[in-house]
Amino acid sequence: IYSHFWRSSLLLEIHAPGLGVAGIGKTTMVQKIMFDWARGTQYQKFAFVFLFKFRELNLLDSETEPQIALTRMIVRHYKHLNDTRLKEILKKTESLLFIFDGLDEYKHKLDFTERKLCSDPDDYFPVHILVTSLVSGTLLKGCSVLITSRPTALEGLVMEKVDRFVEILGFFPDQRLMFFKKFFGDSDLGTEVFRYVEENAILYTMCFNPSYCWIICSVLKSHFMTPEEERGAAPRTITELFVMFLHNILTNHKREAENQREIMSKLGKMAYYGVANRIFVFYDKFEISSFGLHSELSSPFLSGFLKEILQRESTLEHTTYTFFHLILQEFVAACSFYFDPSADGRFEIFIQFLAGLARYSVFKILGGILGEFKRKTAVTILEWVRQKAEQAFQGRDKREALRVCQWLYEIQNQKLTRDSIGKNLKLDFSNTTLSPLDCAVVGSVIHCCTELEQLNLASTNLTPECIKRLTPGLSCCRHVRLVLKLHNFSISSLLFSHLYRLRSCDLRADCCLPLSLALSTKHSQLAVLELRKNKLEDSGVRILCEGLRNKNCKLKTLRLRSCGLTSGCCTALSSVLCTEHSHLTDLELGGNNLEDSGVNLLCEGLRNPNCKLQRLGAELTTVLCEKSVLGIKRCVGDITFFKQFYICSCSLARTLVLKRKLVT
Repeated sequence: IYSHFWRSSLLLEIHAPGLGVAGIGKTTMVQKIMFDWARGTQYQKFAFVFLFKFRELNLLDSETEPQIALTRMIVRHYKHLNDTRLKEILKKTESLLFIFDGLDEYKHKLDFTERKLCSDPDDYFPVHILVTSLVSGTLLKGCSVLITSRPTALEGLVMEKVDRFVEILGFFPDQRLMFFKKFFGDSDLGTEVFRYVEENAILYTMCFNPSYCWIICSVLKSHFMTPEEERGAAPRTITELFVMFLHNILTNHKREAENQREIMSKLGKMAYYGVANRIFVFYDKFEISSFGLHSELSSPFLSGFLKEILQRESTLEHTTYTFFHLILQEFVAACSFYFDPSADGRFEIFIQFLAGLARYSVFKILGGILGEFKRKTAVTILEWVRQKAEQAFQGRDKREALRVCQWLYEIQNQKLTRDSIGKNLKLDFSNTTLSPLDCAVVGSVIHCCTELEQLNLASTNLTPECIKRLTPGLSCCRHVRLVLKLHNFSISSLLFSHLYRLRSCDLRADCCLPLSLALSTKHSQLAVLELRKNKLEDSGVRILCEGLRNKNCKLKTLRLRSCGLTSGCCTALSSVLCTEHSHLTDLELGGNNLEDSGVNLLCEGLRNPNCKLQRLGAELTTVLCEKSVLGIKRCVGDITFFKQFYICSCSLARTLVLKRKLVT
């Protein structure tokens, strides 16, 4: 993840934040930098690298030293440096690198509007002013500063003070498979588990994050190593995943404590307190004691529990605890509402887990160990979600509608989803950035619709993976109106390569231009296009034929039944059949009023040696059929009759067989 970027000459005189979501590997990146520097393989321009963790700096503000000098702060963390030696070190500012890890865990914001900054490393200031002064260049001008943070904590940064931003992207697709194989130590089992995850849009999308990847592997290892006749269903949703994760841990430590539920309730309340107050680091003298967990620290259960859910770290004066991942903290917080039904019922912060836990089939997994849970909480949550969904789908807040889709996906209740959606749903995600995960949940919700009136995807910058995750739901809808920017031809092509079933979609002639352009793009892979029962009319089909004649078009099957066509479009269709590079082998034109003149024009195309058509469906009168057949028979061979349709098929010998069954 880091090697390509950090081998560059970036760390030469910079002020750079390293960005990334929770669990993506920011701290691991810092450790890698320190390791490479210490062993002499990278970053040798720096004579000294000073690493500070914001979670430790929090304590300086809270205790005896609300203000501190930079020299004092360094000596406090690096006790082997005496004052005389440190002053000599700080004179060579270009050889210094300061790393501050975890800005999102710091209780202060970096205020760059502060007028009184520090310029002398021996002057006393609050810690956040010292950090701001280093980044601003008023303190130790010429030194390099690297700050890691989640994106949400960077609101106060002034762009002019920052040389560049670095985002940690996580695993690419091939690295995800590599992680699975290394985790399982068995390429066959790792490949089997990865194949399952790859087929689940939600789980696969999560795998970009190394922490998520580890949790998914941990859960699925237990599942796939259980005999097939004994294992239950594999997890499909995020809630199911974390329920199974917690279930495995509780099962492994069941004999170590009799009061698991009480401990989980305390831990859940602390987690909720942290989520509500943006606290991710819990100190043994503060939160741990306040929530009654201090006495539990010596118990075997919590000791084992810590190794798998909580990370313990000893700082200078304290022991701190953090959840293995922020999403795990939110899950445990959500569980607390079920462990203790008396808790507040507003559910806003971690509603996705609350929604998923409202499924009885999910939470009964933990009920077998921790005891039965009251259904009252689940009923309240489901009703709350239904009401919020109705409001969101009728309102204009696109992000709120997207959040509701995520909740409904976690609940996995088709009736609730249909009741929440109602009839004639219009979803507008125009000018909204949609991730593959967003598209997967939207596709799932749409799948429950009996009729989707409109889905607006204008300017959504869909990636191929987004389209892949979105389209299975759309393919199940009877009515879909897609609104796309016409200039985005490559995306249109990718989209239509998946959404080839556009039957009864209320498409008009003006919709044929983006379709034609999509067929013409060099990226087009569309082989089947279903356009039955759309009011395309002759003008629309003539535009469509421009794309069909393009050398990039790979369409093999085109269905235009009941599209309001007359003989006015047959010249254009005939020209497509005559095109040398045409791939068209199946053309359906039934339910249209082509008349004698139109079919005769089609017959000219059928006679052309370039024609590759193997099947043509059209309604004919008896007189017209016999006339057309006699005209073609002289060129191409035998005739057998079928009911109201005739089918043209070309063999390798170029023998055309027209079949029509006489009405008896």
